Amino acid sequence: MAESRSIKVDYLARVEGEGALDVRIEDGRVTDVRLEIFEPPRFFEAFLRGRRSAEAPDITARICGICPVAYQMSAVHALEDAAGVQVDGPLRRLRRLLYCGEWIESHTLHVYMLHAPDFLGKHSVIEMAKEQPELVERGLRLKKAGNAIVALLGGREIHPVNVRVGGFYKIPGDRELSQLARQLETALDDALATVEWVAAFDFPDFEVDYEFVALRHPDEYPFNEGRIVSSRGLDIDAREFHEHFEEVHVERSNALHCRLKQRGHYKVGPLARYHLNHGLLSPRAQQAARVAGLGDSCRNPFRSIVVRAVEVVHACEEALAILADFERPERPFVDVPAGAATGYAATEAPRGLLHHTYRIDAAGLIEHAQIIPPTSQNQGTIEDDLRQFIAPRLDLADDDLRWQCEQAIRNYDPCISCATHFLKLTVDRR
Repeated sequence: MAESRSIKVDYLARVEGEGALDVRIEDGRVTDVRLEIFEPPRFFEAFLRGRRSAEAPDITARICGICPVAYQMSAVHALEDAAGVQVDGPLRRLRRLLYCGEWIESHTLHVYMLHAPDFLGKHSVIEMAKEQPELVERGLRLKKAGNAIVALLGGREIHPVNVRVGGFYKIPGDRELSQLARQLETALDDALATVEWVAAFDFPDFEVDYEFVALRHPDEYPFNEGRIVSSRGLDIDAREFHEHFEEVHVERSNALHCRLKQRGHYKVGPLARYHLNHGLLSPRAQQAARVAGLGDSCRNPFRSIVVRAVEVVHACEEALAILADFERPERPFVDVPAGAATGYAATEAPRGLLHHTYRIDAAGLIEHAQIIPPTSQNQGTIEDDLRQFIAPRLDLADDDLRWQCEQAIRNYDPCISCATHFLKLTVDRR
């Protein structure tokens, strides 16, 4: 009789937050895969109720220390949607510049500190630094460039405080912006070198026929505007999100699972953005993708590290273009009246689509808030990946199987909370 195994990771780490993995194998078959998220609920949606709508950007920025800009920008776009206001011109370009900063620092953190060790046979970036300090130095230098953008426009690197509904509280001076441009020129060289580096990694042979979901804009690679589209024909406005998607509670997770009502699980994130928008990448990012062998689509989740690196090239190049052609706005913000209305918005966090809904009363107070982050949308797909990935690899030794399962989860850079390494995996044989 084939041997049965129960594989457990009590604490997932080198990901953000508290979660576990439980895989059950009976008679040589994968019978159950559970990604268990047991971090206590944080109740941000409840915190928002009864608060002034203008407070939403500062409150939502505290949801994540790695991608606070995505939460802020989703909030301001939704509240501006409720008021019927659209921010254009230099303020809109500064918002994209801020998003460039978050993508650079977040993607670089994942590529160098969290994901690359898997492909190099290392347990941590500390081990990498001992053997190849120049690589880690490049990653830190690149991340610092992203942090510099967020600090300059957001007021500080973590949980920015300079973003408000309608724009910003303060616009940086010309001298500060020119200094930022010089730093980004070096960052672009580092980003191109990063693509070349990660493209040479040894990737498992594993492709999945995902339904990709991402924003798509007619003229630009999506950050914070566009329609929600999929690789199987979905094409909707952010206001229609709840007509097509639903959140469901799964007993094993304190994070709700989100799925398409008609088709179930889907995938958001870099692979989805690339599949649906690769022709809108910056020229050097498109060239880097071709040299890396990505083609028009990438369905191997392990190669997501390459797509993230390509997106860093795009973010650096777009940031430089914005700074080169920047015109100072007359005011740092436009007025956005608060009244009884409901607003919706979707933006592209580094990890994928992020959707916000706010209902505002006549006094300008938030009556209802619903925030759907990328990881809640990807949870079911992560479990699907593991089922397909593990099945043909059951003959691997426990340590090898553990290592590859860890990589499969980290492909998604799941946004649970910050951590630095996986804890011990135990295997009970029965």
